[in-house]
Amino acid sequence: MLRKLTPYLFVAPLIAFIAVFTYVPIVSSLNLSFREWDFLTPNMPFVGLDNYRELLSKRDFWASLHVTAGFAAISVPLRLALALLIASYLTRETLVSRLLRGALFLPYVTSTVSIAVVFSWVFSTDYGMANAALRFFGVAKVSWLQDPTLALWVLIFVNTWKQLGYDVVIYIAGLQAIPQELYDAAAVDGGRPGHVFRRVTMPLVMPTTYFLLVISVIEAFQVFTIVNVMTRGGPAGATDLLVNQLYRIGFVLFDIGQGSALAVILFVLLVALALIKSRILGKRVHYEA
Repeated sequence: MLRKLTPYLFVAPLIAFIAVFTYVPIVSSLNLSFREWDFLTPNMPFVGLDNYRELLSKRDFWASLHVTAGFAAISVPLRLALALLIASYLTRETLVSRLLRGALFLPYVTSTVSIAVVFSWVFSTDYGMANAALRFFGVAKVSWLQDPTLALWVLIFVNTWKQLGYDVVIYIAGLQAIPQELYDAAAVDGGRPGHVFRRVTMPLVMPTTYFLLVISVIEAFQVFTIVNVMTRGGPAGATDLLVNQLYRIGFVLFDIGQGSALAVILFVLLVALALIKSRILGKRVHYEA
């Protein structure tokens, strides 16, 4: 009997940790989304779906959803395309390739706050490095973080720069798993590099692409630190992503009910997107036995 329970005893601490810090907060957020609470009073009256109705009736919510969808629609394909392109050149086990992998991966493990602060200086209107480079070429300074048409693009650039190294490393692992015999056979048949990439590399690396697509979309919908440090959702709501709005509703306005309702909506939205991606791309993903 004890022998049968041994594996479960080994994983019990991890299960308890996940339950306390993941599942309990999820259930608590769901419960709070049906209540009215301001953090200051012990009373939490039940209000049913009022938090959801009020949240869905706000223009700010739909504007934030639009901005977040645009951020994800641009940043995710850009990241994956750049990662696959770079990874295809770094698959060889050479010293230069290893150094470049480490250099690309370093931003991923660097503090997001530090990166956001540094890039706030880089894109500063008056003393930033970006405008200093433009002045060197005789171009007038640009209000990178104060222009509603440019601020979101700056955040996309910073987020891509931080996350790219992880995508490259995962793609390298996927590319190195492709048998070399397939490329040799394609070369014997006279396949051009572009044709080989489309017909051999892309289909066989599709499981890796699918995995990165799922986690990249989730990450894009959860971006907060870069926004909070660099723009705080401005200018004029141009970078007000959903999690930034959740923070403002819950921890600035102390409307925990609506903040929890927004968290639940975000959770449902991400699950729905994952199911849609599985339905669309699932048939194109083939795993080797």
